[in-house]
Amino acid sequence: MEKLVVLGGGESGIGAAILGKDKGFQVFLSDFSKIKPKFKAKLNSEEIEFEEDGHTLSRLEAVDIIVKSPGISDDLPLIQNLRKSGIKIISEIEFASWYTDANLIGITGSNGKTTVTNMVFHILKNAGLSVSMAGNVGFSFAEQVARKKVHNYVLELSSFQLDGIDSFQPHIAILTSITPDHLDRYHNNFQEYIESKFRITLNQTEDDYLIYNKDDEVITGWLKKNSVQAKLVPFTMATIIKDLSAFIKDNKINIKLNQNLFTMSVTDLAVKGDHNTRNAMAASTAARLLKIRKQTIRDSMESFHGVEHRLEQLGKINKVAFINDSKATNVNATFYALDSMNAPTVWIVGGVDKGNAYEDLLSLVNEKVKAIVCLGIDNQKIYEVFSNCVDTIIETHNMADAVSKAYELTEENDAVLLSPACASFDLFENYEDRGRQFKNAVQSLKK
Repeated sequence: MEKLVVLGGGESGIGAAILGKDKGFQVFLSDFSKIKPKFKAKLNSEEIEFEEDGHTLSRLEAVDIIVKSPGISDDLPLIQNLRKSGIKIISEIEFASWYTDANLIGITGSNGKTTVTNMVFHILKNAGLSVSMAGNVGFSFAEQVARKKVHNYVLELSSFQLDGIDSFQPHIAILTSITPDHLDRYHNNFQEYIESKFRITLNQTEDDYLIYNKDDEVITGWLKKNSVQAKLVPFTMATIIKDLSAFIKDNKINIKLNQNLFTMSVTDLAVKGDHNTRNAMAASTAARLLKIRKQTIRDSMESFHGVEHRLEQLGKINKVAFINDSKATNVNATFYALDSMNAPTVWIVGGVDKGNAYEDLLSLVNEKVKAIVCLGIDNQKIYEVFSNCVDTIIETHNMADAVSKAYELTEENDAVLLSPACASFDLFENYEDRGRQFKNAVQSLKK
């Protein structure tokens, strides 16, 4: 019996362990930290052996294959030593792909990937297809392959997940954007991060498609220097009329696939803003490549109202609007958020800095932000960059305090925006936990 070790006892690790057991591996799961009770209960019910609070090296070294959770860095001496000893180390995404013949739609990008993933899933579900959503959003891909067989998987893929692929091959890949992110994991080398994102097309053939943002100079720059086997399908806010493309003409989305043209008015989209128009173009293009009916796509885009924690409108208290953008874990995402603000804004920002260049936000902060509320352990960089253009910058150490202080700084017709531009792991479990705490704090203000 082949031995499989799963490193990391989170969502993806538990899923990989369950799939491994189903496929006849002798599975052992090891986590350096504590495993959450809900995941421990799952491991016990599946009778999967595990350890927590540290790794037993002899157990890790005596295996055929290791599935590593995306949160574990490749730079750790443990991982490097295991690799040197010849053990194959892959991601849960790669492992799950070995055991499904389903159609795979893979979506990555620094920003927009969650929205596009949800849009594609929404369209395919409305079209009556057998479909599930997994990867970096929703439930583990591996567990779904083990427990919930469908004909189509829509997968949100982070750079960390793509780092661990070997033969993974999506039929349709979507690349929404590439801006500096996670540079702390990529040795402060933007090029390494770019290469990581383009791994999504690594194993594609001429029968597959790469839908990409033609307005993103980083993406187009890479494509000029590197060859791709997949058929290239650009989307752009400009007007280009060529086969296999999506573009804007006369305020309409146009998707041209050879002789077939799909059009939809931008004003009919339920979600607004240029970034959402791009997202809708990318998702609708994927749907057209899958031969989804035009009217189904239009109806789906008219009924799609966005993703939780992404510019989520929470209503008003005494004419002050509250917006939850906890999903903004990098500067570029926060750029979109600030750019969309039409009222004087109290901005809640901060968390785990991933090598952020806050200077890119200066002009927008100058124009839109009346006060800054820092929410993080170390806010030095925020003070240094913005103290010259914002008079009021205050520090807080929990969400309830941040929200009440932000509200105190508002007047009628102002807005409070949570758009952290940072990861959440210093004070929160993840961005969802941060967003939920924000929503609960806003609800408490209403009482």
